Amino acid sequence: MQAVSGWGTSGLPSDVSMYVYVPDKVVQNPPILTLIHYCGGTASAVFGQAQGGGMVKAADQYGFIMVVPSSGRCWDIVSDKTRKRDGGGDSHAIRQMVKYAVEKYKANPDRVYSTGDSSGGMMTELLLAVYPDVFKAGSAFAGMPAACRGANETGSGGGYSNACAGGSVTHTAQEWGDLVRSLNPGYTGYRPRVQLFHGDMDTTINYKNFTEAIKEWTSVLSLETSPTSTDSGLTLGTHQAKRQTWQSPCGFTELDAFTSIGGDHGPSDTLFVAKYVIPFLGLDRAGTVDPQVEQCTAGAGGSGGSSAGAAGTGGTASGSAGTTGAGGSGGFAANAAGGRAGAATAGGHAAGAASATGGNENGGARAATGGQGSGIAGSSTSAGANNSGLVGAPSNGQGAEANSSSCSLTELKAQSRYPAAFAAFAAGIALSLNRRHSKKRRQLTQSSKS
Repeated sequence: MQAVSGWGTSGLPSDVSMYVYVPDKVVQNPPILTLIHYCGGTASAVFGQAQGGGMVKAADQYGFIMVVPSSGRCWDIVSDKTRKRDGGGDSHAIRQMVKYAVEKYKANPDRVYSTGDSSGGMMTELLLAVYPDVFKAGSAFAGMPAACRGANETGSGGGYSNACAGGSVTHTAQEWGDLVRSLNPGYTGYRPRVQLFHGDMDTTINYKNFTEAIKEWTSVLSLETSPTSTDSGLTLGTHQAKRQTWQSPCGFTELDAFTSIGGDHGPSDTLFVAKYVIPFLGLDRAGTVDPQVEQCTAGAGGSGGSSAGAAGTGGTASGSAGTTGAGGSGGFAANAAGGRAGAATAGGHAAGAASATGGNENGGARAATGGQGSGIAGSSTSAGANNSGLVGAPSNGQGAEANSSSCSLTELKAQSRYPAAFAAFAAGIALSLNRRHSKKRRQLTQSSKS
């Protein structure tokens, strides 16, 4: 781990410094993991904890970069400035470190993650709330819900909330979710997935913060109240443990919550356990796109769908109703019945078509970063008439949708909440229609010449 200079800008906390761990062998366009220390800790202290949990070894193995901020104090998660995007607080400083690392080390801005313990766990949850467009996921140990503040605590202070630490602050899931959404008003894009660890005998940060955080993130991520699955047969460190997981409709775990039964603060015997943290964050997987973004936007179909296979370079994968097809580089992908528009890998094309009640609604296709969107977009009428328009041109290397409005991958997750009328009926419909238009134009041209 090495100290970094020249990373900051004016207006950031003067007592915050940046350290970085760059493995001897990093992957091309490497992911970034911010590693955030506990209250009163330092970069070297939390780096030692990460070594004990196997995180540093994982960085060596998988080639990702670790950004390690240091303050020697408790991180400020309470003040108004740290809760504001680019507001000059501690959260802004860490976000600036990420920006610097992306530029300096040619890291991947689409694969940024965070983890931390105690005060660092609180900051991790806050970063996911304030900068959901920057962080794809986070793993918090003994933290507290983002935006947690006692009734008598103001935004002029710093550090963490004593009321929250004592477990006296509770809200409904909707109230917690609204607090998070208020930190980035108007944002409707991708929301980072969250992993939580807490000991139920924690006397420093009350275990109630764990249960309140679950309520918060189920609301933010639009998940069910009850977990998708529960595993009570785990062992974390020297303690028995319970794991609750919540999965998205596309089958990816979005909320992962571990209780160390009888565990203390941290839990001290389970800090930064790479066995669970690395796979959840997806740092064990190569690629330029976050694994969840890739899985949940690359032709992952609705319930009842089955895979139709993937097309290689220049190939085509067709998905009929109830099936899915994933296009390889240069290929095409069809989406599934009840699923979302198919997306191809970087450099490829995606064409998704859907059928609405009484008519045809040709869903605008979306492509992965670096690709293009191709297909016909429009809306149907109850009488069954087609109202279709050509997809707009790609913007910023990403696919575009009908009416030429740009659409990034991060928007797809939010769109999945709307009633889905998508049912794929032909992977090549866009090409077919384009050929018809071309043929018609040739006929008109020949007619005018004659």
